[in-house]
Amino acid sequence: MRAQEIIERTLAAAAHLHGCAVLVQESSEAVLRWANSTMTTNGHTTAARVSVVALVAVEGGTAAGVVSTGVTITDPARLDELVAAAEASARDAGPAQDAMPLPEPTTTDAAWDDPAVETSIGVYSAFAEGLAEVLAGPQRQYGFASHELTTTWLGTSAGVRRRWVQPTGSVELNAKTRDLSGSAWVGASTADFTDVDVVDLAAQAARRLEWGKRRVTLPAGKYETLLPPSAVSDLMIYLAWSMDGRPAQEGRSALSGPDGPRVGERLTDLPLTLACDPAAPGLEYEPFLSTTRSGDAVSVFDNGAPTRRVDWVREGVISELGYSRAEAAEFGTTFTPGGDNLLLTGGSDASLEDMVARTDRGLLLTCLWYIRLVDPATLLLTGLTRDGVYLVEGGEIVGEVDHNFRFNHSPLDVLRSATEVGATGRTLPREWKDWFTRAAMPAVRVPDFTMSSVSLGR
Repeated sequence: MRAQEIIERTLAAAAHLHGCAVLVQESSEAVLRWANSTMTTNGHTTAARVSVVALVAVEGGTAAGVVSTGVTITDPARLDELVAAAEASARDAGPAQDAMPLPEPTTTDAAWDDPAVETSIGVYSAFAEGLAEVLAGPQRQYGFASHELTTTWLGTSAGVRRRWVQPTGSVELNAKTRDLSGSAWVGASTADFTDVDVVDLAAQAARRLEWGKRRVTLPAGKYETLLPPSAVSDLMIYLAWSMDGRPAQEGRSALSGPDGPRVGERLTDLPLTLACDPAAPGLEYEPFLSTTRSGDAVSVFDNGAPTRRVDWVREGVISELGYSRAEAAEFGTTFTPGGDNLLLTGGSDASLEDMVARTDRGLLLTCLWYIRLVDPATLLLTGLTRDGVYLVEGGEIVGEVDHNFRFNHSPLDVLRSATEVGATGRTLPREWKDWFTRAAMPAVRVPDFTMSSVSLGR
């Protein structure tokens, strides 16, 4: 059954309910994998998912129940079963705190009747030519490339009919010395691989391996640290994920102040803006909200509501927090939906190389991983450096630290203490790549980044 038919039949089967939203997603993914300078995997997969959100009038209000299936729908009777299961789930859940009327349609999508869009191995045609050159080079190469197109249709009993095609692409390349004593990582995100130069990525990794020919040992402590865009993105993504309004209103987050949420508080004198924007060129995401869960700042009752640009931090000042429509009504503020990209702007036009040249003594990181929350009250995070920590002296990289560090630092303090911010460019988050790839970040200089302990291994 076509996605549009599934939606209309399901909404008809749910006509007796207080309301209903139906979400259909069809995804197509092509992947390449290589190890030890040899191609090991290439493949193309497709998947589909149907989700039904049943809104049911119950004693005390309106309840919501959600049921999803990844089974291909061929029998219309299966749709009746999904509606019945979602209705039963809603009745079991009881009245919802976030209950609101479903949003009315604000626009129509001309492509609503179009089929799903599929990717193919052909998306790598130019990339593969460069990769062949890389695999023939002197380093041992390991890596993974993925390109996915997900077509989403959303239909609701309020009349919303929206369709969106989301491209998601990334490549990670790990180069190792022939004796496996050195390792360097580079990565990139992309919408279609036309802007990925894998030969240049490999050259960046090779340059890092050259830096690693000299090894130094350093103790734990506070260091002036240059965070490259990938590391900055992982920290800022966690900050954006933490900017929900209800926890701030209720005094249980780092965005809570003595007199309420910290909106209006200045973090830095630098004119930095942290935002999500569905219209950001090359980083676009759904212009409407589609969700199968409710929680802080998100609600299934908001399916079909328009998304918008949100400035979490505007020119150094905390500007907005996330609220569902029900929370916005409860707290007397504005509906603020989260987004699927993140941009940090307002820095200089300096490159990372420029920032290295201006460093008397400090550390240059490659990326972060295994990031976890330590203290919600300050948003203190811990994690590990990975695939290269380099010592900078006199404006030059003089060697690689022969171990990793465990860090403890808050992304709020990264913004508060930053003394230099470079040019913003598209980057790939290393830690959150499986969930979040659309980021544009600068490099950031932090004068006292806390390396709390030494972690053996490189």
